[in-house]
Amino acid sequence: MASEQQNNPLHGKTLEAILTHLVEFYGWERLGQQIRINCFISDPSIKSSLKFLRKTEWARKKVEELYLLTPANNPL
Repeated sequence: MASEQQNNPLHGKTLEAILTHLVEFYGWERLGQQIRINCFISDPSIKSSLKFLRKTEWARKKVEELYLLTPANNPL
């Protein structure tokens, strides 16, 4: 199991750190265009987005996938 985590590019990264990086890179408007969910479009905030993403697996997966595809994906 430990070897599985070594190969996981998201290992050690929190959802908050991933989301913060995406907001800094794309901004809320462009992030809402990339992933069409209300918490990115209507009155977005890190707190409300995290609450939604933690409860909604399909949305969290989309955020993680976009993070992995983001150019200049700096280590957090």
